Amino acid sequence: MAMSGGKDDGSPMMEMNTTPLIDVMLVLLIMFIITIPVATHSVDIDLPVAQPPDTPPPPVDPVKNKVVLTQDNKILWNDTQISDRTLLDNLKLSLTYPVEPELQFEPEENAAYDLSVKVLNVIKGSNVTKFGFVGNEKYAYF
Repeated sequence: MAMSGGKDDGSPMMEMNTTPLIDVMLVLLIMFIITIPVATHSVDIDLPVAQPPDTPPPPVDPVKNKVVLTQDNKILWNDTQISDRTLLDNLKLSLTYPVEPELQFEPEENAAYDLSVKVLNVIKGSNVTKFGFVGNEKYAYF
């Protein structure tokens, strides 16, 4: 097997070798595809509605507090309906106690996923450390 460096009559080859050019272009294409940023998942946030000033805030128990998300997009703090802002205020107040109270999170069966994400983000942002999910045993399959 002989390699040809030109034509059979001995004259040099005049065509450009495009194989290295194609290889470089394929490498650049792959690098471009890899560096494209991944689409991020965004969660829309509804701003809280102002409550009348004469509404007293729900009490914060120094031992255990329970946050329940209902099917009709309500947030309950120890069985009292609250807003997102009141939830954050209650969480910050609970951190001022000498012993941090336990926070229990229980979404109802058909509670909205978006509301769960919002409430969990508020809880995470408040730096609460004693946090747990309760009520999961209702959904266990035996």
